[in-house]
Amino acid sequence: MDIEITEEEANELLNRKEISFSIVHDGETPSRLAVRDSLAAKLDKDSDEVLVHKMDTKFGMNETLGHAKVYESPEDAKEIEEGYMLERNKIGVEEEEEEDAADEEAEA
Repeated sequence: MDIEITEEEANELLNRKEISFSIVHDGETPSRLAVRDSLAAKLDKDSDEVLVHKMDTKFGMNETLGHAKVYESPEDAKEIEEGYMLERNKIGVEEEEEEDAADEEAEA
């Protein structure tokens, strides 16, 4: 999987960068989480700071075009983004699972 950033625009008001990217891949379209992790590594950011919003692969092609938002911190992302988008990108999910496990132990 080869990721190329095609466009990058700063959004100072929301403490984020909005990025368009292109991925050349063999076989099936890569998962949202794999793309998020690859973008985070390429941009030298933490995975919780990157949200992949859209990925589009045309039928029979081995290129995917997409759009992502890169925040300054995970807290900024949680404050601005809607819950379903955070859930799709698995941001904050680990914390909720830990809280649920702690609640279950306290009840027992």
